[in-house]
Amino acid sequence: MGKFMESVDTKALRFVVGFPVLVAAAFVVCAFLLRPDLPEPLAIRWTDDGGASFAPFGAYVTAGALMILAGGWLVLFQAVPINRPVLMRRIMMGAGLFFTLFVTSALAAGIVGQAGLADARESHVDMTVLALGSGAALSLGVIVAFAFKADQQWSPDDDRALQLAIAREADPDLTRDDIRLWVHARSSVFVMIAIASLFPAALIAVAVPWLGALLVLLAVVGAAFLFARIKADRRGLKVLLAGIVPVMNVPAGAISVATAAEVKAADYGGWGYRHHGGTAAMLVSSGPAVVVSKTDGQRLAVSGGSPASAARLAEVLTRVAERARPGGGAAPTPGQPES
Repeated sequence: MGKFMESVDTKALRFVVGFPVLVAAAFVVCAFLLRPDLPEPLAIRWTDDGGASFAPFGAYVTAGALMILAGGWLVLFQAVPINRPVLMRRIMMGAGLFFTLFVTSALAAGIVGQAGLADARESHVDMTVLALGSGAALSLGVIVAFAFKADQQWSPDDDRALQLAIAREADPDLTRDDIRLWVHARSSVFVMIAIASLFPAALIAVAVPWLGALLVLLAVVGAAFLFARIKADRRGLKVLLAGIVPVMNVPAGAISVATAAEVKAADYGGWGYRHHGGTAAMLVSSGPAVVVSKTDGQRLAVSGGSPASAARLAEVLTRVAERARPGGGAAPTPGQPES
């Protein structure tokens, strides 16, 4: 029970549990107030001619209250776990309140439409009650979605952030030994890919739509492979193709030296990720890059963006490699989060 309470927003949980109960109780009370004016049994389904299916008053009210409770709890509870994104929790809180009130409005419209009639077969759903109730439910749901403030409670992410802050305070050079950058091909390359794919795809789609869509998808995938995210810190070098797929992960201790240089992609097999012989490369274009020599004799090259960022990346890799060698400096900080 303790772990469950730590994983939920307790204030929101109290509202989630209590609100549908209060709405269901109000529905039951109002239904009993109208009981003397209602026919027996009540209509539960209508056609253009009137009531078509019927149920006793007790069954209508009991089933309606249970629908309010079950529907409200099912949707509202999605806003309770604190590990979910704040935006999602707000949306689900507003949606849950709307759904609870909408179900209540529909049930109330069915009862009011039968008030004062001797035979439920002559009844119809009261559209005024349904329209007013639905409109109020929608507006209140939107307001609550904007007004609901998800509690900012302490989480494992906060623990990692605290550890990192302590590590940076104890070691001012930690920030210098960390670099993140995106590299990508020149814009003209993406324009060329678009021209070479979208125009033919538009013509092909006239005859075979799925083939045209497939051609566009292949072009998007190809363009994504001309993006890369490069991370360097005291753990070493990590390169993610398209920012998602890890293609290089070199520990700091395996780096001998890193040098900024102007390279030609053709010398390393072309654009994208290449690996042949003892050389690996992730180049999105010819130009500024960092060439890394490993302690096992292998080499790799990664695009560095601009000359300045390539020089900084080479500087960081050289410095962390020196730290990783025996007697070369402080060990990698354990509090530094994996990214």
